[in-house]
Amino acid sequence: MADSKLTVTRRECLTAIAATALFPPGRLGAQEAKSMRGAFMILSTPYTGAGEVDYEDLAGEVDFCDRCGVEALVWPQNSSEQRYLSKRERLRGFDVLAKANEGRAQALVLGVQADDTVGMLEYARHAESLEPDAMIAIPPRTATSLDDFRSYYAALCDVTGRPVFVQTSGGAPDIEPTVDFLVSLAREFPQCGYVKEEHPPVQERMLELAKHRPKPIKSILGANFGRAWPYEMRLGTDGVMTGGVMYADIYAGLWDLHQSGRHDEVRDLYAKLLLFLNLDSLIPGVRLYVLQKRGVFKTLKSRRGDFSFTQMQIDEIEHRWAALEPHLRA
Repeated sequence: MADSKLTVTRRECLTAIAATALFPPGRLGAQEAKSMRGAFMILSTPYTGAGEVDYEDLAGEVDFCDRCGVEALVWPQNSSEQRYLSKRERLRGFDVLAKANEGRAQALVLGVQADDTVGMLEYARHAESLEPDAMIAIPPRTATSLDDFRSYYAALCDVTGRPVFVQTSGGAPDIEPTVDFLVSLAREFPQCGYVKEEHPPVQERMLELAKHRPKPIKSILGANFGRAWPYEMRLGTDGVMTGGVMYADIYAGLWDLHQSGRHDEVRDLYAKLLLFLNLDSLIPGVRLYVLQKRGVFKTLKSRRGDFSFTQMQIDEIEHRWAALEPHLRA
């Protein structure tokens, strides 16, 4: 009888063969060169005055993030208005970002999610051809069970041997990607050992996931604009993936301070950032205001609505901005 420890599934064999084909000798090492830890910025999607995607400004975000010193950039996710983008726009955005990020130290993570496996694979195959550093996929909204989730990520792992971030929110609303599911998925498909944790109770789940590092769980990132990030850093997680690209240098600075053990300075800098994050519920569109103020975006256009600001709102934004200015890098 064969030793059970040596038994592998057909799917595992196919994944291993695919990874070998995708990454010839020396290639795997290149993929591992960029750490999947730190400040991951989800890029916002810029638009022209006519409401078309502004690919020039999208590429400009890559340079902006590089000057800010973040570890990675991600596009498109919900903070990128991905559900408002056409397939053509998303695929062209992949091309633009891959070219703009060539030769840079920051990792590029492409979002390949779709409502079902067929749609996801179309994005994943195109992304794979561009050789990003990693991919991320929100679970499928059409799923009816955890088995459907597993099949979706298994299909993605047939396409790529690169790190795959599994997001724990945004899929079919009645299906919870349990910690046990995430661990078993990563055990079967090592590419899926990277988790963007957003499912409540978030911090408790992070601590449970951390019990399974470094194998099969390799990286645990928080989200929610980093509103719990100082706490999560002290819990020992691996970073944050957030749509706060307009504050990219602040997030990068927080990670650097944490890595240096300067926790009091993390607290003080985060308090200044939190003043801005709290404006989201008070002054709609403030993030676009900051992107335009910093010269990253030409317009305040969004497919979620039109934004304008009264003088009183502008005064409040500028008052809070003054506290962040000494910490800016770009």
